[in-house]
Amino acid sequence: MKAAILEEINGPLTVGEVGLTDLTFGQVLVKVLVSGICGAQLQEIAGNKGNAKFVPHLLGHEGAGIVEDTGVGVTKVKKGDKVIMHWRKGDGIESDFPSYLFKDKVIKSGKVTTFSEYTIVSENRITPVPHDTPNELCALLGCGLSTALGTINNEAEVKFGESIMIIGAGGLGLNLVRAATAASAYPIISVDIYDHKKELAESLGAHLFINSQTQNIVEELDKKFNIKEVDVIIDTSGNKQAIENTIPLLSGIGRYIMVGQPKPGETVGLLNANHLFGGEGKMIKATQGGKFSPSKDIPRYVKLHKAGILNIDHIITHRFKLEQINEAIDLVRKGQASRILIEM
Repeated sequence: MKAAILEEINGPLTVGEVGLTDLTFGQVLVKVLVSGICGAQLQEIAGNKGNAKFVPHLLGHEGAGIVEDTGVGVTKVKKGDKVIMHWRKGDGIESDFPSYLFKDKVIKSGKVTTFSEYTIVSENRITPVPHDTPNELCALLGCGLSTALGTINNEAEVKFGESIMIIGAGGLGLNLVRAATAASAYPIISVDIYDHKKELAESLGAHLFINSQTQNIVEELDKKFNIKEVDVIIDTSGNKQAIENTIPLLSGIGRYIMVGQPKPGETVGLLNANHLFGGEGKMIKATQGGKFSPSKDIPRYVKLHKAGILNIDHIITHRFKLEQINEAIDLVRKGQASRILIEM
């Protein structure tokens, strides 16, 4: 099968032939239909996910596929089932790391990877869905959209009419705009450093777009909404300066949720830290996937989409073939795409 392999930290992915091995306890063989590209893959390519010593290995952690075979002990799915592949643990067996054959050597890889025509996945990293579930929705629910919905609902606990600011208008940030719209937040402010994100952010429900490199956030909030503080701020950038500059904008009931991860070893300072004790006391919190629970949440989200309530229009901006994956990753790196689909 063809797969995209990270052979060298900070290098391009190699699209080459990779061999499958026999399934072991709790493993599932999936034919991949589509995969999304998450910003976390950029951190893996840079070696910032503790993965540098494990190259070469496969990448990708959100996708849709069809079950081809199951290992001993698997009861959650059967051959022919359509599944969503996700990095968060769901129900089922936590299998061992799968092995593949690459350049006549055995290599280990993650318990879910999706940048390949076939993949060996741990049972607890897949969730079956009806066959008529759109591939695009499946890929988004593997990480980007599910993380956004979980962050809004579980971590930020957004109430009707609360103001929210989302730092970063990439794939995750734009999913957060859509999730904030579904939660009836107001106003929804999208912040980025690229002006071309403005139209897309507003089409998904943002009431204001601010370019933080050319505009003053406080001045723009005051001018547009006559406010100087925001109830919920969610950072997807992991950028030290962006985090330090926006924490002081929390209102007296403010919750700051860090989704993006700062670089390893980097320190983030609290400027004028005594403001955190204003109002009812403010909160700063890091999240892992918005506490997304695949086995419980995916069926609910699929049902909402089928009912026309969960709209995913405009979130996917580009589609590529596996052979073009480096071109796709380059678009993500340059901030020129929302969510990209790799079609197998």
